[in-house]
Amino acid sequence: MNSEDMIQKLLDMDVIRTPIMKQIINSLNLPFLSHGLDVGCGLGLQCRMLAEKVGLGGKITGLDLDSNILETAASLATKANLSSQIDFRQGSFANLPFEDQQFDWIWSTDCVGYPTGDMEAVLPELLRVVKFGGSVFISAWSSQQILPGYPLLENRLNADYSAYNPYLQGKLPENHFLNMQYWFEKFGLEQVSVNTFSMDLQAPLTPLEQKALASLFEMLWVRPVPSTSSQVWKDFDRLCKLESAEFLPARQDYYGFFTYTLFQAVKP
Repeated sequence: MNSEDMIQKLLDMDVIRTPIMKQIINSLNLPFLSHGLDVGCGLGLQCRMLAEKVGLGGKITGLDLDSNILETAASLATKANLSSQIDFRQGSFANLPFEDQQFDWIWSTDCVGYPTGDMEAVLPELLRVVKFGGSVFISAWSSQQILPGYPLLENRLNADYSAYNPYLQGKLPENHFLNMQYWFEKFGLEQVSVNTFSMDLQAPLTPLEQKALASLFEMLWVRPVPSTSSQVWKDFDRLCKLESAEFLPARQDYYGFFTYTLFQAVKP
């Protein structure tokens, strides 16, 4: 998927991600006027929420690898009148372009350790740039049930066609995202806590919410190349395509949910 397609899908899905991101960010108790780093900031959509929490004198720095996405992020921040509070840098979390102990806290969602990662290398780099007594917040998508009435189809898609599969194959179990507590404790972080947040998707869904789910379906489940004509993909086209007469989220009794899990800890 190219940058333009990724940007559009992220914008489409924001309508269903914003409520759960607000839940999580509201739970952080970020220090007023603090300076935080958003690792893997993407379009900077959470940067804006974080900026609201630290106040006008606070600052958020967003980091991402993709220059096209960062350009869009900067434009969105300007339109939201937050360019004085938010700045963006291109770079990798494996080699952060920042001085030691530069940030009061670090936030990352759907990036660090997701769906798996080399935390042995990454976590020390995060800890290098956060101040003593600063917090590390790492969150990511952790589950979903979004094809009501079709659990076998959803299970098959998750098992055989998940977009995560290339990132999970051959990886050590301890490197999976849900083992983040292991890494926090291994590197001496304190006050480790874990919380899972849920987002309910209940009919009637707005046209924007239905479009968001169509984009989500396409991002979660990747059709093989070359495309197959198996029953799985016939059912996918029938139930998960926005233009289909049987599009599941358009039903008046639709219900689904997804969850995000947040790991947080303090650098002693």
